[in-house]
Amino acid sequence: MSIFTLQSVRKDFGIKEILKEATFSLDPMDKVGLIGTNGSGKSTLLKIIAGLEPIDAGQLSINPKTKIVYLPQQPDLDDNHTVLEQVFADSGQQMTLIREYEELSQKLAHNPEDNQLLAQLSSVTQQMDATGAWELETKAKIILSKLGIVDFDAPIGQLSGGYRKRIALAAALLAEPEVLLMDEPTNHLDAMSVEWLQSYLNSYRGAILLITHDRYFLDQVTNRIIEIDRGDLYTYSGNYSYYLEKKALAEESAISTQRKHQGVLRRELEWLKRGPKARSTKQKARIDRIHDMQAKEFKQAQGKVEISTPGRRIGKKVIELDNVSKGYDGRILVKDFTYEFSPDDRVGIIGGNGVGKSTLMDIITARIQPDSGNVEIGSTIYIGYFDQHSEDLLEALNQNQRVIDYLKDVAEYVTTADGTLITASQMLERFLFPPTQQYAPIHKLSGGEKRRLFLLQVLMSSPNVLILDEPTNDLDVQTLAVLEEYLEGFNGCVIIVSHDRYFLDRTVDKIFAFESEGKIRQYPGNYSLYIDKKREEEAKLAQQMAQTQGKKPESSKVEPDPKKSSSNNKPRRLSNWERREFEKLESQIPQLEAQKAELEKTLYQSPPKNTSEVQALYQTLEALTQEIDTATERWMELAERDS
Repeated sequence: MSIFTLQSVRKDFGIKEILKEATFSLDPMDKVGLIGTNGSGKSTLLKIIAGLEPIDAGQLSINPKTKIVYLPQQPDLDDNHTVLEQVFADSGQQMTLIREYEELSQKLAHNPEDNQLLAQLSSVTQQMDATGAWELETKAKIILSKLGIVDFDAPIGQLSGGYRKRIALAAALLAEPEVLLMDEPTNHLDAMSVEWLQSYLNSYRGAILLITHDRYFLDQVTNRIIEIDRGDLYTYSGNYSYYLEKKALAEESAISTQRKHQGVLRRELEWLKRGPKARSTKQKARIDRIHDMQAKEFKQAQGKVEISTPGRRIGKKVIELDNVSKGYDGRILVKDFTYEFSPDDRVGIIGGNGVGKSTLMDIITARIQPDSGNVEIGSTIYIGYFDQHSEDLLEALNQNQRVIDYLKDVAEYVTTADGTLITASQMLERFLFPPTQQYAPIHKLSGGEKRRLFLLQVLMSSPNVLILDEPTNDLDVQTLAVLEEYLEGFNGCVIIVSHDRYFLDRTVDKIFAFESEGKIRQYPGNYSLYIDKKREEEAKLAQQMAQTQGKKPESSKVEPDPKKSSSNNKPRRLSNWERREFEKLESQIPQLEAQKAELEKTLYQSPPKNTSEVQALYQTLEALTQEIDTATERWMELAERDS
């Protein structure tokens, strides 16, 4: 039985028809990727299903018992909440019990002999056992940690947009709804967090409908692709690679059908020109058929973004950094970094959120000065900087300014790489901005369309050093594919900050990886080669540690994670709450292991004859295995601090 169904749904915003006769359904366990060019209506469709956007016509049927959670690109959070309070905002009774337990624990710390407090604490503890509040707390902290958030008491109002998005993502995952609607969930996540989320969603037991530009993510998570193309929906049963294959075949078939139609119509028109007399029924039918063929309209192939911009001479000296260091508030972000960029460099810069990647870009572009060291930029260098906060720059503009006027501020005419002189309007058309949009105000554009417009403005300025800071955020997969091809032939130096594994694999041949204390390490090759190298290094380190521990088991100690350390670098002792959680996990993990062993025994020794029952057992086993892994990981973290 379908969870929800759209039947002949229409949505029109005036200058653009978003949906016309849209029909599709979502079944339990479906994992669907929603793709299409920027502004095609992907986010609008999610809002319609979430009940946040009305439809103009058609019908949307949703099972009333279905729990749907919608994760927008810009989530609305309560600035007065802490991280944990926000994650538990919809948990109601469980969050109330958690707060009550903490308050009682603090009071008992000062009055340990108070029998009334002990009785209240015992009652609350029993209620927490009954409602599963202990497990919920543990799972929330694990999810937040995996998403790069370790300060659970930080006020929401003091956090950046990226952290807010990750907190909203954690809350959505913790809610475990029947349907997850996710709009660009991988934005603001580093590569490790993306890989964890990918694994988590693979074993998720509910249905998922998501928008993402991450093509590896689409390949690994989805089992169906829905494409929005000028108001129409097209469904492909398979992942993104399958979609690409079938899409190409469909386009070839459509072109072949149109050619055959035109050939038949041409022959029929020649017969009609000879002036046949419509005396017989057959002749009348043939003439009517010719008129029908003339009236038939074929949907033209979707326009593709074309990037062809003017070039600029680049000299031998590009950008030289000599022992550059930079820090803020006593924290070192870049330390003693030296590198000479060459004219044909293709460098990818990676690292966790907040480690200093954008700071390094600002140093390279002279937006900020280093604390020490020198930066020299060659005399022929012109830098084009596609900032990850480009949408903020666009928002700062006059939102009533027309799209074409914004571009004309850079140039009214440009000479492309092949020597063709084209107008700003023609350039906009190459970037999929039809005339109706060119003369519309900027505020009418979607977030992705604004990003694409800013990218065009940067490229039209004819840079010979191109810096792309998180270019994949909000750009559709079609634009990214063309941008990758453009970068292959770009005559100049390219520096890319990105967490998009597919994009880095296609565009760079050198990786700069941010490590601890401002150290930046260089690796030859693309992102996949970097990952292979890191895994080799980690395997060798693990082997060395095992050998060392075998020789000196008493003296070997686990180094504390600086992220989990307090300001004086001493591990924070377990709170009463965490000690209770630790004890709970010690008894819970063996129980889960026993359940897993029993389930495996059933599957491998006496499996059900019904295929659907076997599949259900496998899904239960996957979920149980993940629960054991997360519980064990949390137990180990608490055990380190308890030792």
